[in-house]
Amino acid sequence: MHEEVNQLLSNPYLGALAFFSVAVVTVVVFLTLFEIVTKYNDWEEIKRGNVSVAMATGGKIFGICNVFRFAILNNDSLIRSLMWAGFGFILLMAAYFIFEFLTPYFKIDDEIKKDNRAVGLLSMMISVSLSYVIGACVT
Repeated sequence: MHEEVNQLLSNPYLGALAFFSVAVVTVVVFLTLFEIVTKYNDWEEIKRGNVSVAMATGGKIFGICNVFRFAILNNDSLIRSLMWAGFGFILLMAAYFIFEFLTPYFKIDDEIKKDNRAVGLLSMMISVSLSYVIGACVT
């Protein structure tokens, strides 16, 4: 079975479709996990026009996709890529908690929910920036 799957994935079109499909599902799953740990409903806030939440969520989406990109580039199988992307996501989630911990003067989630765009932008940049560092580690 493993050999048949590898043969199918060796076709560049089928391989790209498989990696793309898994990446989309992964983004949805990981974004759902981020949604669980935030104190606000991302999509409800975005619907209301909360730009800070949109920036923070966009940074998370970019970060997840970027980590998955590095995992695909540095691994020879879909399963290994998925395992490394999962590990990278755990690191990205840890960065979220560290960011919250390192700002004792205010609560990140509360400020983002209040549409504090400076905090939303900073949150986005942290997700994007650290995704490159994490990506370099997921080889």
